[in-house]
Amino acid sequence: MSLLVVGLSHRSAPVSVLERAALAPDSRGKLLQDVVSAEPASESAVLSTCNRIELYADVDKFHAGVAELSTLLARHSGVGLEELTPYLYVHYEDRAVHHLFSVACGLDSMVVGEGQILGQIKDGLAVAQEQHTAGRLLNDLFQQALRVGKRAHSETGIDKAGQSLVTFGLEQLAGGADVAGWARGKRALVIGAGSMSSLAATTLARNGVGELAVANRTVARAQRLVQILTEPGGPGAGAGLTARAVAMDAVDAELASAEIVISCTGASGLVLTGERVAAAVAGRTDRTALLDLAMPRDIDAAVHRIDGAHLVDIESLAEASADAPMAADVDTVRGIVAEEVAAFGAAQRAAHITPTVVALRTMAADVVSSEIARLDGRLPDLDDKQRAEITQTVRRVVDKLLHAPTVRVKQLASEPGGAGYADALRELFDLDPQTVAAVSRADTRADRPDAARERA
Repeated sequence: MSLLVVGLSHRSAPVSVLERAALAPDSRGKLLQDVVSAEPASESAVLSTCNRIELYADVDKFHAGVAELSTLLARHSGVGLEELTPYLYVHYEDRAVHHLFSVACGLDSMVVGEGQILGQIKDGLAVAQEQHTAGRLLNDLFQQALRVGKRAHSETGIDKAGQSLVTFGLEQLAGGADVAGWARGKRALVIGAGSMSSLAATTLARNGVGELAVANRTVARAQRLVQILTEPGGPGAGAGLTARAVAMDAVDAELASAEIVISCTGASGLVLTGERVAAAVAGRTDRTALLDLAMPRDIDAAVHRIDGAHLVDIESLAEASADAPMAADVDTVRGIVAEEVAAFGAAQRAAHITPTVVALRTMAADVVSSEIARLDGRLPDLDDKQRAEITQTVRRVVDKLLHAPTVRVKQLASEPGGAGYADALRELFDLDPQTVAAVSRADTRADRPDAARERA
């Protein structure tokens, strides 16, 4: 089996296509189930963010895998396959590993070095685990990607190469002014209470906004976010932030007085239409700054043409970030990625031969047991001590004979092109393929996230 990724991102597709192809959170599980139900794939995971949709799978056929994953992405996104295909990219085996590790480090983000992608990778793995579609390969891959991303951020200054989309968006709204000075004392409205909206609210609180309303369909979630912001030690406590949670039907009233509006919900349609924004800003002397971080968009693009409103959305962020400076640390992170890709490949190749080595040792143990039983028949007068000593001696001889070749074959298998050593070992010792497969299945079950619960 081999790793395959098929996807599209802000680098390959215009925002208009990305927002139409965006996957609703409740559709991701069905997509993963459909992937593993398809013939070429045995594992699946999806990475879905505001600027990328990527489907990962362990496949046994490359061309069939690409065709199936492309078809399923089109079907579940609602964008026709013919329209979607020109924007899709494909990565296979080591290139697929390299791609995900680069994504985890923020090298492929709209704003280079942003760290929020790590949480999104973690979420993607969690969904695959909940759906039981992540086996050994994808569990190992995504967990290693998280470690690589954390290593890049801890060992380099990649964070300085860019900021989170929230910070970058606020900088665009501020028009080059210091964000803290620009935001201080303003009235703000955050629509949504998910991870991105929470980050937005926290960023606003830290930059000194005076009043903050959080609107969400589930008011309890908005109340929880407000509590976190204003509790002792919270980001808004020291500055005396006044914050409150409101229902979605109160958004128009809040919009009429808000000076900063940030929206990031999971809605499939517009949250703020052009007409609603126009009505809210009519007659006001100040200008309302709106930041739309949702994909698909929450705020009507028509707001760009409304006097009294300044809208920054994902599309304008992409244009603004195209010329963002790259830090020297980017080269160091690329080196880390290359090193980690090589290590991951070596570990996977070594793991590939482990079932064969286990099957070989199992066969040797069976031979020892058979010969000891035969010896018992020929020498029935042996006492327990003698029998135990003979058994231990024979086992030591077998272990010593197998030690060097099994250690060496694991070393060879971890090198590029080493996959054939498992086949050679099976052929030389005439190992039963079903025995090897049984060991592989047992190892895969042991790696499942629910295996510990089953054993308990």
